[in-house]
Amino acid sequence: MSAADTGKTPSEQIDGRIAELNDWRGEMLAHLRQLVQEALPQVTEEWKWRGVPVWYQDGMLCTGETYKKAVKMTFVKGAKLDDPSGLFNASLEGNTRRAIDFHEGDAIDEDALKALLKAAAELNASTGRKKRAG
Repeated sequence: MSAADTGKTPSEQIDGRIAELNDWRGEMLAHLRQLVQEALPQVTEEWKWRGVPVWYQDGMLCTGETYKKAVKMTFVKGAKLDDPSGLFNASLEGNTRRAIDFHEGDAIDEDALKALLKAAAELNASTGRKKRAG
């Protein structure tokens, strides 16, 4: 049974995706998800675009995409965020998004990532229009 089957909550679908990967990418996605939840206890999860975990707080924050050689965390308003630790290493050319590609064996600067997540949530909250996941 695929994680994309209907009738499952977004969190159950993300759990399913992590289990389906059954390799370092699943472990990385699970770790990133945990860090999102630790940084932002009020965050909500959605399952979009045929299999992409998406995290929301006062609007869309970031996605957790899995590829053959990377797990990509894309911040939808990343170009507006300060990144003093230099975490962003992908999608740097755009005017809106920024991403972090994590590869097998990469260490995660957990404090810097949590700070970036909190900054993204603060940016969403400061826009004045609260968007609901969905």
